[in-house]
Amino acid sequence: MKVYTKSDDESGYVVAAPGISRKTLVHGDHTMMTRFLLKKGALIPRHCHAEEQTGCLLSGHMVLTVGNDVYEIRPGDSWTIPGNVEHQAKIVEDSVALEVFSPPRDDYR
Repeated sequence: MKVYTKSDDESGYVVAAPGISRKTLVHGDHTMMTRFLLKKGALIPRHCHAEEQTGCLLSGHMVLTVGNDVYEIRPGDSWTIPGNVEHQAKIVEDSVALEVFSPPRDDYR
């Protein structure tokens, strides 16, 4: 279990897809917090997973599709995506997002 991460620690990012990097910040038994660095023009393709995810855009701009609903996401906006619901994101500007997964994703540990 990782219970603490320094905010200025820039190590530990994993390239998840072209223009998409992620870093698991902390995780407990029931939740996991992950930071995403998203480059303008990148696409998180349509996918789904069992874990519910809740997020907040810290900076930038993206278009989030959840099921058939489309949302313009700007700094300070937040979202929840139920488990097993297809979703995707188109990155309009360089962006930073923070997401919490419940339960923690084994593939992000």
